[in-house]
Amino acid sequence: MASQEFVTHSPEETIERGKRIGERLKPPVLVLLSGELGAGKTTLTKGIANGLGAADEDEVTSPTFTLVHKYERGARVYHVDLYRIGDFHDLSTLGLEDILAEQAVIIVEWPDRLSLRTNWPIIEIRLEHVDEASRKISVEDRTDLLSGVK
Repeated sequence: MASQEFVTHSPEETIERGKRIGERLKPPVLVLLSGELGAGKTTLTKGIANGLGAADEDEVTSPTFTLVHKYERGARVYHVDLYRIGDFHDLSTLGLEDILAEQAVIIVEWPDRLSLRTNWPIIEIRLEHVDEASRKISVEDRTDLLSGVK
């Protein structure tokens, strides 16, 4: 298991870091993004989806109200936001079990609300505010898919 930390100093750098991560991912993989509101989870996702060839940065938006966005120009990517999930019933209505049956990259914001079990490779990423524009990005890679990412 590899651990890495990065500091980005702008949203553009956070997107670029996400691109480098996305370029290394191979489906199926579950990417768990945690951090406070405004920490840059969706900004990082813009880069990951772009690095996978699934979407352009400007096509990726927060799924806070729709809960799930699907991008599949290249690799199939699901961007899931569980912030508004209150209980298991709410979670069960999303169809995540069906998504886990696909060859996809699933990026989950607010993964503490996720109660499903999977044998998929998992990458955990935590984003923290350093200052107004800077973010600390901590990556726990249980898969070693991201070894060598700089």
